[in-house]
Amino acid sequence: MSIGELLNLYRDDELIIHPEFQRLFRWKELQKTRFIESLLLGIPVPPIFVFQDRNGAWELIDGLQRLSTIFEFVGVLKGRAGELGPAGPTMLLGTNFLPDLAGRAWDPSDSYQGIGKTAQISIKRARIRVEILKKESDPIAKYELFQRLNTGGTSLTEQEVRNCTALMINPAFSRWLTSRSENPDFKATTAQTEEALRKQAGVELVLRFLSFRSVPYKQGLDVHEYLDKSLITLASDQSFPFESEEVVFERTFAVLNSALGEDAFKRWDGQRFTGKFLMSLFEVVALGASRNINDIERQPKPTLFLTERAKALWSDETFQKNSGAGVRGTTRLAKLLPMADLFFKP
Repeated sequence: MSIGELLNLYRDDELIIHPEFQRLFRWKELQKTRFIESLLLGIPVPPIFVFQDRNGAWELIDGLQRLSTIFEFVGVLKGRAGELGPAGPTMLLGTNFLPDLAGRAWDPSDSYQGIGKTAQISIKRARIRVEILKKESDPIAKYELFQRLNTGGTSLTEQEVRNCTALMINPAFSRWLTSRSENPDFKATTAQTEEALRKQAGVELVLRFLSFRSVPYKQGLDVHEYLDKSLITLASDQSFPFESEEVVFERTFAVLNSALGEDAFKRWDGQRFTGKFLMSLFEVVALGASRNINDIERQPKPTLFLTERAKALWSDETFQKNSGAGVRGTTRLAKLLPMADLFFKP
């Protein structure tokens, strides 16, 4: 299809980019300029993939950076709430082949020059191949295709791909995961960096917590394959008790925060808790505490109980043997998840 046709479809809401996806639009100015340059030079670009819904509209599966660049440049890109954005138009940089692109935008204004009518027409006539997954296809194929297209590259983390997959399966579930990751007690105990938050590490931790509680881990299965499978299982289960799981989540991290704060998932060296967040600790402590939350809360001093168990974990032979940096994730989960329940049982 021509860029002009895609622009019209997008304006008419017949080509849909899910608003939540827009925060993943990350191309820098040079990348955007080079793509526009490719269109002007007639260089072939990779196809985009869309899913045709029951109303005939196309939902974008792959091609976010390319189409968002075009729509932003032309000035029609919609923000997360459906409003147009950004505030100002995109200005291009100069390139080796087209140095005159520097400082130019789609339309002229007082502060910059436009690319001109001829260049506008060239861009609108440029063609992009569109691969359409029809509504008659197996529903699972939609998210399978998205995962296959977006894993292995550098633009999205595996959890960001999962988040987009969750949006396709069950938007309410996706929002539920994100909301749990913003819980103050959870954020305090996991002590995530800004970079980790940007890459959706918090949402992945929530998914791990929920998966460990609800989806049995099959020994030998790659950790990320397990999380992918768990996501689809949980998001597709219309009868899953999310309300009760939310209560357990909040109670678990509230008591962990009261007991240990930002030390909840750090190493005990015999004198103090030290170092960085450890995934092995999160897997055992969070799961074990959640499994026993009723009994823990009934303890005379629940925070003291949790603190002592967190310290004692570092003397446990099974934990010591299977929590080190050289231990494969598959081995770690197979050995540590089964011990969590009993270890934190009062």
